[in-house]
Amino acid sequence: MTRPLAVITGAGVAGLAAAWWLEKAGWRALVIERGQSLRENGYMLGLSGLGYETAGRMGLHERLQAVAYDINENVYKDSSGREILRLRYRDFIRDLPYLAVRRTDLVRALAEILPDNVTLRYGQTVTGFDDRGDHVAVVLSSGEEVKADLLIGADGFRSAIRQRLFGPDGDCLQPLGYYFAVYDIDAPKDFETDFLSYAEPGHLAEYYALHDGRLAAMHVWRDTRTGLEQIPDRIGLMQDVSAHSHPQVRELLCTVERAAGSVVVDSLTMIDLPQWSRGRALLLGDAAHCLTLVSGQGAGMALTSAEMLGQALSGCANLPEALARHDRKLRPVIGRLQARSRKMAAMFIPQSAFAFNLRNFIMRNMPRKWLGHYLSGTIRSEMELLKTRD
Repeated sequence: MTRPLAVITGAGVAGLAAAWWLEKAGWRALVIERGQSLRENGYMLGLSGLGYETAGRMGLHERLQAVAYDINENVYKDSSGREILRLRYRDFIRDLPYLAVRRTDLVRALAEILPDNVTLRYGQTVTGFDDRGDHVAVVLSSGEEVKADLLIGADGFRSAIRQRLFGPDGDCLQPLGYYFAVYDIDAPKDFETDFLSYAEPGHLAEYYALHDGRLAAMHVWRDTRTGLEQIPDRIGLMQDVSAHSHPQVRELLCTVERAAGSVVVDSLTMIDLPQWSRGRALLLGDAAHCLTLVSGQGAGMALTSAEMLGQALSGCANLPEALARHDRKLRPVIGRLQARSRKMAAMFIPQSAFAFNLRNFIMRNMPRKWLGHYLSGTIRSEMELLKTRD
């Protein structure tokens, strides 16, 4: 008997994980990636809770541990170089196991464990699809039409599949009022801690050393403007954002400019949809429910939702029921994470000097066990919530 075929758009965390779990469930997978290779840039992420457990069931722990980073302490300084506070990651998650890896390394690890019968095509896109009841006809940019049993849109929070499936994004986009930028710098580490962050009202710039001796940088700043991700001069944008930052921030930007380095800029925007599938098409990962880096669980939930999809499809002859079951199990956890992200966004990077100083005072003086108990407790409750869902 011919195994059912899923066409997956996007070779990111959600897309590659879905291909792995669908193959395990008895499906075939064709992954379509618009880039000529896997994405090279990516910020640091932490895998804990549900995502960590899924990675273990995929046999990824040892592979990820080999490229993981030791994140023990993050020192925050102001624009004058004065120390504001020190945060130890272990104080937040207490005894929960976790892995700190770059998104790039997680994607590469997923690609390395793909079964041989998963096909990965670079430099192509899905230009159209037609749900014909017993199958979905997927048209590729090459002109080829693929007869598939399921189309999975795992093409990020600016998903073209989502817009073709549900129309213009409109109200499903929920900006949190921030932008972020990530880039690598050909410069050595000159700080002693694992992370160095320069914080000021409305803007945070943080740095950590890569395994190859370079630095990785991430900026997050408050901004209500739209379309900044389309600005061609991204270095110029970052220089404007960092105009009043510590001199080291501005000097490192000059280093990137001199080297003609690549800078990724995008907004922190959640996706809130009443449904994630229609007929034989399904959205997965950021395309379905982008949680943003504020949640700290975006990549983990992409892994988990891919596993749940594979479980729902395994041996299931009724595709609509399988997709509905996937939605029922996942939605309560996603809803809880989105609600938490909205609350955290309000104080993530305070805009005014007064709010900034007040937040820092509270963080310096709050007993770490209180915060650790809250954060580790929420992660455990999400794990229990998912396990008890039908």
